[in-house]
Amino acid sequence: MALTETEVCMRYITPALEKSGWDKNKQILREYSFTDGRVIVRGKLVKRGTPKRADYILQYKSNIPLAIVEAKKDTLPIGAGMQQGLEYAEILDIPFVYSSNGKGFIEHDRATGLEKEISLEDFPTPDELWNRFSGHREFTDEQEKLYLQDYFYQLNSKSPRYYQRVAINRAVEAVAKNQKRILLVMATGTGKTFTAFQIIHRLWKAGEKKRILFLADRNILVDQTITGDFSPFGDKMTKIQRSNISYAHEIYLALYQSMTGTEDWQQTFREYSSDFFDLVVIDECHRGSAKDNSAWRVVLEYFNEATHLGLTATPKEDNDVSTQGYFGEPIYSYSLKQGIQDGFLAPYKVIRMGLDKDLMGFRPLKGQTDKYGQVMEDREYYGCDFDKDVILEKRHELVAKEISRYMKEELKDRFAKTIVFCQDIEHAENMRKALSNENADLVKQNHKYVMRITGDNPEGKLQLDNFIEPTETYPVIATTSRLMTTGVDAKTCKLIVIDMNIGSMTEFKQIIGRGTRLRPDFNKFYFTIMDFRGATRIFADPGFDGDPEPIDNGGEGGEGGDSGETGGGNHPPTGGNTGGDTGGGGRQKFYVNDVEVTLINKRVQYLDANGKLVSESYKDYSKRNIKKQYATLDDFIKRWSDEEKKQVIYDELLDQGIVLEELRDEIGKDDIDDFDLICHIAFDMKPLTKAERINNVKKRNYFAKYGEQAREVLEILLDKYMNSNIIDIEDVKILKLDEFKQIGMPGRILKMFGGKEKYLETIKELEAELYRGEVS
Repeated sequence: MALTETEVCMRYITPALEKSGWDKNKQILREYSFTDGRVIVRGKLVKRGTPKRADYILQYKSNIPLAIVEAKKDTLPIGAGMQQGLEYAEILDIPFVYSSNGKGFIEHDRATGLEKEISLEDFPTPDELWNRFSGHREFTDEQEKLYLQDYFYQLNSKSPRYYQRVAINRAVEAVAKNQKRILLVMATGTGKTFTAFQIIHRLWKAGEKKRILFLADRNILVDQTITGDFSPFGDKMTKIQRSNISYAHEIYLALYQSMTGTEDWQQTFREYSSDFFDLVVIDECHRGSAKDNSAWRVVLEYFNEATHLGLTATPKEDNDVSTQGYFGEPIYSYSLKQGIQDGFLAPYKVIRMGLDKDLMGFRPLKGQTDKYGQVMEDREYYGCDFDKDVILEKRHELVAKEISRYMKEELKDRFAKTIVFCQDIEHAENMRKALSNENADLVKQNHKYVMRITGDNPEGKLQLDNFIEPTETYPVIATTSRLMTTGVDAKTCKLIVIDMNIGSMTEFKQIIGRGTRLRPDFNKFYFTIMDFRGATRIFADPGFDGDPEPIDNGGEGGEGGDSGETGGGNHPPTGGNTGGDTGGGGRQKFYVNDVEVTLINKRVQYLDANGKLVSESYKDYSKRNIKKQYATLDDFIKRWSDEEKKQVIYDELLDQGIVLEELRDEIGKDDIDDFDLICHIAFDMKPLTKAERINNVKKRNYFAKYGEQAREVLEILLDKYMNSNIIDIEDVKILKLDEFKQIGMPGRILKMFGGKEKYLETIKELEAELYRGEVS
């Protein structure tokens, strides 16, 4: 009798591994899911895709994996799992891959590319695999000892995700090999600081790096690090300040601004000898320190003998290779696109808003004046000009109305954290006013419902931590320009509004990065980008690869605030400029309050299975992707008939972003089952209702061969099918429902059909009867 994959594992593979010395409690990770499954958003429906799962991960010690084993049922070839294993091994950075059907193993050594067949009895021991791996890496005894240094672990501490483990192990290996400049590229929200902590802790505990300096350019980043991921260092750690120069600690954290300056007394870093630190970790290293012309570069040059580890979400700025030029190629990169595919980062949907004056332009009449009596320049103004050269007050009102409507009607959450990115400080203030007026009922309850959080506004800046904190309700809506593009870990932000001209892909990616955190505990599974300026066209740029790139933010502005933003106020300009980013070149701003603005089009886009934005109808999208998997109706019908569990088909469709419940809602056919839905959408087949299918079964007198109680069971199953779907009746657990209790317990019902195997055969036969005529 053929053995299932699970039976092959239980009878052959697991015993073979244990016999070779692999500890089942410490070294064998069975059915190891290493991703969470992509979050799929369609309409108001949110689903998780299927996580990637390895049958076995074999680790020499915790977080030092050596092998992956993929199992297949015994009717398949011994190497049937190899391609899947190789794909997973590349993702997980695992050196040895095995495939087995229970009759032996095929081994693939990724260091040599060679494969060989081995018997069940000859599976390598942990030490044999480690020695082969160590030999491929050409480790010395000292390097091997450092690489095997334990991760930090204590009860209830979080375990590293697979990509963090890869980054940590590669960094430790690079240090062991005496690489002096090391770069890690990890998307916003993927845990760079936690990764840095584990690297530092392992190097420190091993005695390889005794004194370590962690550098950042924002006070909030340093303070969050001390109280967060670095807290286990305790009293071994200190923060360097001009008034607090300490030499007695081992882990030092510092703000560039507290260590540098134009005056000698400001250059605190010189209080330490140039060889004082063994390791310097540079957080967000793209933002200035590694640049050739940076005032902060002097710090790295001073501590030149130390190993320098750079952490960033991007290896380079637009048209700038200095960061990567300083550190060299990244030893590991993990992108936003991959984070979304793995289900660790929140996906997004995009709503592009087209306003008539933005798209078709506004041209004042000859001699027309603004509300302050200024004669307006006679030319056409478009979206890129508004809030820079011309302020259309009714445009602010419309944007505020659309934001508020979306929160009320689509999100159904008027307290969803929202960031509105504006052209400059003045625009941010105008939007604060417009949003306050649009939500006066909530502002009346608490004036912090809408706040401007910009560099010039101390009241708003004081509320930044409250906006970030998930448990704090207020502020709900923050209007800003550039202060909140970096260093703001807004984990529960559900709506990002872009109403500013974005000058670079770098800036755009960082704005997007404000929404990428997943917080299921706060019902945050995705975020929405509402775009009023056409900025999201950047998604289609060939250079956009999914990595959020933090912006330079004016070089070394540090805690200063919105780069280039100093002015504002709703008053006529003086001297031709209100200050800040108001157009430059002495241009005036004109203030217009009597020109109507209307919304003329709106387009909603979702991410497809490949991380690309699509705007076609969901029906068309589903049809195209179903037909990619099943070229003909016969192909689909055969697969539907052959598959023991229809859930497999459902999972494959879900991985393509096809959520059948949402598709059914779109076409408005609630009375058909999923088989008919797929055939109708993809192959234009006329669907039968579930009631029609049930009646056809009963007309054929299919139940006649069963006893009275067995017929009663089948009748209940058909009722369940009528009110739900086919996969529900495939699961034996359905027999635990109250409706079956009058007949007997699940075990008794199974006996009624001749046992579990015969019962499942009956269900298969019942399915065939339901789809008779289509499924042969």
